Amino acid sequence: MNILELEHVTGGYGRTPIIHDISFSLQSNEIVGLIGLNGAGKSTTIKHILGLLSPHSGDIKVLGKNIQDENMRKHLTYIPETPILYEELTLREHIHMTAMAYGLTEDEAMTRAEPLLKLFRLETELDKFPTHFSKGMKQKVMLICAFVVEPELFIIDEPFLGLDPLGIEGLIDLMVSMRDKGKSILMSTHILSTAERYCDRYIIIHHGEKIADGTIEELREQTGVDGTLDDIYLHLTGDNDVD
Repeated sequence: MNILELEHVTGGYGRTPIIHDISFSLQSNEIVGLIGLNGAGKSTTIKHILGLLSPHSGDIKVLGKNIQDENMRKHLTYIPETPILYEELTLREHIHMTAMAYGLTEDEAMTRAEPLLKLFRLETELDKFPTHFSKGMKQKVMLICAFVVEPELFIIDEPFLGLDPLGIEGLIDLMVSMRDKGKSILMSTHILSTAERYCDRYIIIHHGEKIADGTIEELREQTGVDGTLDDIYLHLTGDNDVD
């Protein structure tokens, strides 16, 4: 069974469609890069997957059930590009709140959080408030809360922005670990060199439409371009401003 499935999804804000007839799926044991420049439709696609926007047409399913089913939301977690934390809650309380939302006990959550706190060097910050954290530290709090849950589907939007090199390596190790446990990860990014190193497959969106889907070898075969992901993207779109 597919973990995530989009079937002919058209949607956007209000009556104006931003994405058009998008179809793709994610299976277990894979990291998939959602590729495109800023404004290509990546974030709009993600908001539809999260149920924050309702599609004008088409269906979105997680584990075979419609995403609008509230029970399905517990099978995925989302890490946004910009950290969103509650200023009145400590790091420990953020972990406890996440546990409550996903049906974990506080003890379970803290046991899972312990190696994550060490990985991101936040084990001494548990009782501090976000006002004392840098942007990178806030991003690490979001990562800890997301990976504590261990859902079937991780959705990560521009994951490397704001992280230091050790944080980036830690996040990559976590994504690989979750993939090897049978989880699915959809990683939205316009930094193609990083995506090429760590993703198993790529979905390329351009001007709100899916224009390619496959492994790097499959994309090379489809396009006839024996080069990098950047080269393939440029061939498909004609854009010269890829980061």
